[in-house]
Amino acid sequence: MKRRHLILGGASIATLGACSPDTKFKRYNGPPVTGIVVNKGERKMYLLGEGRVLKDYDIRLGFAPSGHKEVEGDGKTPEGVYRIDRRNPNSRFHLSLGISYPNAEDIAHARSLGKSPGGDIFIHGQRHFLRRDTDDWTWGCISVSNEEMEHIYAMVETGTPIAINP
Repeated sequence: MKRRHLILGGASIATLGACSPDTKFKRYNGPPVTGIVVNKGERKMYLLGEGRVLKDYDIRLGFAPSGHKEVEGDGKTPEGVYRIDRRNPNSRFHLSLGISYPNAEDIAHARSLGKSPGGDIFIHGQRHFLRRDTDDWTWGCISVSNEEMEHIYAMVETGTPIAINP
């Protein structure tokens, strides 16, 4: 009888734990985000709405942060105006929002060099959930902490324009 109670009690605790409100999927009820501005030199990202900055974040970039991304593997974060074009709730880097790089101009430039422009540029969380990244480490993406990414993921919709400045 005691064994049965222990098993049922353990199962109940496990079930209640699964219903925990501590989830990576947050809710956002504020004004809509109408644009994102990234200033690479400042290592800052701004979410804009209602004609003002709604939230700003410290960011990490590609491991070769200066200049516009030209070809696959150069470690640079692109510069220009793009859009958030996809959402990945199962990213290796917690959560991620895809950026519409490369555009036609990026593709043409890379081809003129006889190379691929690369792709899969995202705003995403950290590479390791227990350690906050403190350097530029991505292959061209924009990285924030996992907690910050949860809020960004809730706030930013697919189609939102993003301007990435030097």
